[in-house]
Parts: sequence; structure tokens; C-alpha cells
Amino acid sequence: MKRRHRRLAAIGLGTGVVIAGAAGFGSAAYAVDPADLESRVTVAGVMAHLEALQAIAEANDGNRALGTSGYEASGAYVEEVLTAAGYIPERQEFIATTQSIDEYSITLLGTTQDLETEELDRIPMEGTTATPPEGLTGLELVEPAVLVACTPEAWDGVDVAGKVALVSRGECAFADKSLAASAAGAAALLVYNNEPGPLAGTLGEQVPEYVPTVGLSQEEGAAAVAALEDGPVTIDLQLQETTTSVETFNIIAQTPSGDPGNVVMLGAHLDSVQEGAGINDNGSGSAAILETAVQLAASGELNNAVRFAWWGAEEVGLVGSTHYVEQLAIADEELPEGEVGELDKIATYLNFDMVASPNYVISVYDADESTFPAPVEVPEGSIATEKALTDYFDANGQPWIDTAFDARSDYDAFIAYGVPASGLFTGADDVKTEEQVALFGGTAGVTHDPNYHSAADDITNVNEEALGIMVGAIASVTGSLANDTSAINGVVPPSPEPTEAPSPTPDPTASPSPTTAPGAGDDSQLAATGADLGALGGAIPVAVLLIGAGAVLAAVRMRAAAADRSRAGSDR
Repeated sequence: MKRRHRRLAAIGLGTGVVIAGAAGFGSAAYAVDPADLESRVTVAGVMAHLEALQAIAEANDGNRALGTSGYEASGAYVEEVLTAAGYIPERQEFIATTQSIDEYSITLLGTTQDLETEELDRIPMEGTTATPPEGLTGLELVEPAVLVACTPEAWDGVDVAGKVALVSRGECAFADKSLAASAAGAAALLVYNNEPGPLAGTLGEQVPEYVPTVGLSQEEGAAAVAALEDGPVTIDLQLQETTTSVETFNIIAQTPSGDPGNVVMLGAHLDSVQEGAGINDNGSGSAAILETAVQLAASGELNNAVRFAWWGAEEVGLVGSTHYVEQLAIADEELPEGEVGELDKIATYLNFDMVASPNYVISVYDADESTFPAPVEVPEGSIATEKALTDYFDANGQPWIDTAFDARSDYDAFIAYGVPASGLFTGADDVKTEEQVALFGGTAGVTHDPNYHSAADDITNVNEEALGIMVGAIASVTGSLANDTSAINGVVPPSPEPTEAPSPTPDPTASPSPTTAPGAGDDSQLAATGADLGALGGAIPVAVLLIGAGAVLAAVRMRAAAADRSRAGSDR
């Protein structure tokens, strides 16, 4: 049973509310200057982390995928950088299931596609179950009265038993559609896109109750619906797959200061696909929140705790983030009546999955559904979370567009359990339009990331302009929300302490007192930047390739303890 997020305060919040701290400091006590944090979270710092992840991939069969030495090394790197900055990172271990499609063929509307088809737009969903070994042959295609078909009741009055169900994307998760079709007796399910282009969906962790499930493009779905109006339509489907259980982990780290009962959470998936290093998808998001965490550690005491997560097994069905949220939900159900659960303590979740796409757009998850209807119930507070991000762009004159809040990344489990969420995205396999070129430059008719899920997703194809825009937003909004989440959940930050009497004017003839560089000699206060790592003259690749991240951290500590800790200005 999915748990709905408890509101911490009942207040009227319109879309005109500005997140306190984003536009200046008010009467509440603020610990973080968002503009200062933004100036310290630089592209150079993030790129240094990306160089490290690239080196890790090169030393480990070219990827950082689930269950590989490359993923293990990526996790170790993140942990050591966090530890150097004063965090105590924790691994949350879990079991994920990998899937490989061994045999696939589908015949529909007189044409056949299989694993050899160059432009496959009938795509088996991640987590799908298999057909019988002999396949399904000549089965009738049927559609329900309610085209999204999220529950078995949507099939009432329709004879779908032993047939192939045809439904539209929208309103609920693909897993719900597969379970509903299965409960109604369907032999398989086709889900067509509700926006142009193919549909590469995921059911999440595979369960035996699913029926074989395939995503269709919007165009193919429309053609199939039209064909049904003219008479029966049949389909042949062969889908054989192999699954393997793999031990893996998430990494979680939280600031030592700030209210642990009002947590701002940032997340990005750390795993790549098997095909490549995954530097944009999603080294970019992972590195961006890593550098934000490092710099936030040097920002003093916080009002609200900030929690960072690097998710495992995203590429095989959002498994790591789903496991994390579901474990919190299970623990919360066991709490005594009236005690606040861990999910309720999360004020909002911000997701960053691909923030440096070569042919980029600047997009924000459309929590207010102003452009895209959401296929799920959008939790209260999500609109204010989206607005915190869009207000930042508007204040800086930066164009932005909506991206569908369609549960295709790690925010899915959070919103399913009622936690407010939004996030940023620079695009994947959607084709750039002329209208988007007018806003962001780039090339029309080419996908936002031509290297998506391929060996070419490497350090040479990172768009630093896009990265700079997104890093600025991530840092500034994180700082603002660390100060104040009242626009999202009504939790008001503490009032400022009474102002102390001014200190006596120092005697100009007195000898100056010695000062200590921030963090010098104290590992718990270190805030070595990613740029510090990159400035080691190539030491990161050598350390990662030959002796691991420990040597990098030792070098960072020596740099951090030096008297000269001046930083270059933002290079965005």
C-alpha cells in the first residue's frame, strides 16, 4: 500500500510564492548565502569529478554498470570525496535483477521488427516477463473502454482473456497497466506513447504477475487504434529473456547540521549502462550533486538538513531509489501512532539525471502540469519545488521548458509515496525542435544526446555550457532550501538570534592575531573542491587507474591544509 505524504503545516500556497532565500534574506535566520554557494560550485569542480569517473570506466572494461568493478570504483570515489569533506557516507545494499533480451520478434500491422531492426520503435520494457517458449501467434488485439487502463476494472465488459491488450501511456505507472492487463486475463500488453516518438519504458523490478509488455511509438499506437476500427487486428510476439540477481548499493550522505526532521534531498543515479562510461547519463548529475555536497559542507550551520543520494541500478528499472523509498515506507508503517515517519521528514526531493547533454535543452520536471499531464498523482509541494528552480532561471534571464513528470527517473518512488519532487534535465533521445534551437541553440532534427546509452557517452561529449547553467541552479536552489522550505511544506525556519552588541574597535597598533585557514588540520571540516582534485596535474586518472582514490584523497588533504585556499571565480 502506498503511503501518502503527511503535510507538516496546512497553509495556502499559490504559484506566486517565492522560495525564501532565492530573492534575498528576510526576517528568518539564514545560514547559507545561495549566491555564495553558487559561486563555489563551479564547472571546473564538477568536471574534475567527471574526469575521475571517465578514468574509472577506462580502467574497468569501459563502463560503470550495475554489478561491475567500474560501479564499485565509482562508489568508492564518491565515498572518499564525501569523507574528505566531512560527511559520513553510508552504503545501502540491495539485490537488483539484470535482464537481457535473448530473442525478440513482433509482427503487427503487416510488418515485423526484431533485435536486428535498425530503428526499433516497438521496444520491450525493462522488467517484462517472457512469452511461452513457442511465442504468441495470431492473437487478437483489443483495447479497453478507458484507454489508460490502470486497474482491472478498466477491462470490465471487454473480452481480453488470452488476447493482447492495447493501452495508452498516462495516469499511472507501466507496472500498474501490466498488472491490470494480467488480472483481466490478457496474454500480453502493448503500451503506446502519448507524445511523439518511441516508448522505452520500465516496469521496475520484475515480478511474475506481469504479462509480456512492449512499448509502441505514438504513431504506431494511432495506426493500431485506427486499424481496430476497420476490423480484427492480430499480433505475433516472441520474447525470451534471462534475468540475473546482482548485489549492489546506494550511497547516502547527510549534512551533520540542519533540522533532521525537515530534510531537503538531492539524488542522481551513479550507474551507467553496459555500453559505455555514462558520463552524461548520469555521471553529470552524480558529479554535480557531489560538488554541491562538498561546497555545502563549507557553508556553516544549516537550518534544514540536506541529504544526498547516489542511486544504484537505475538503468535496470529505478531499483535503487525504489528500494530506498520502500524501506523507509516499511519502517514508517511500524511506528507508533502519532510519530513522524522518515518519509514525512523529507520536505522535497530534487532529481538530476543528465545535466550536460551535447544538444541540450534546459528543462524542469513539469510538476504543475502546465505542458504535460502527469501519469501519476503529483504530490502537494511539487509545484513549489518546480517553482524554486524556474524562479532561479527567470531571475537570471535563462530560458527553460517543461519536461514530462512521467516517472521515468528516480523521483518515481518518491512521488508514488507522496513526497514532493521536481528536478532538472538537459535531454536524452528526444529530437530537438526549431523552437528549442531558438531558445538554446544547437541543431534541430538531432536528438538532445546523440550518444545516449552508447560508448560515445564519454568526457569528450560533455556540454560545459549546459552543465554550467544547471550547476548554478542546483547550487543556488539547494542553498535556498537549506535555509527555508516553507513555500513547499509550511515549515518556517527559526527566528534569528538576538543581535549581540558590537565588538570593541580593535587597536590598530596591536599585533594581529594568527588565523587558521578553514578546515586546516581538521579532516571533518575539509571542503576540497573537485577543481582541487583536477588541479593535481593528472593525478586523478593515475590514482584511479593504478592505486585507487585513496591517493587522490591524500593529495587533496595536503592541498586543503595549505594556507592558500583561494578559489577561482565561477567559470560558468
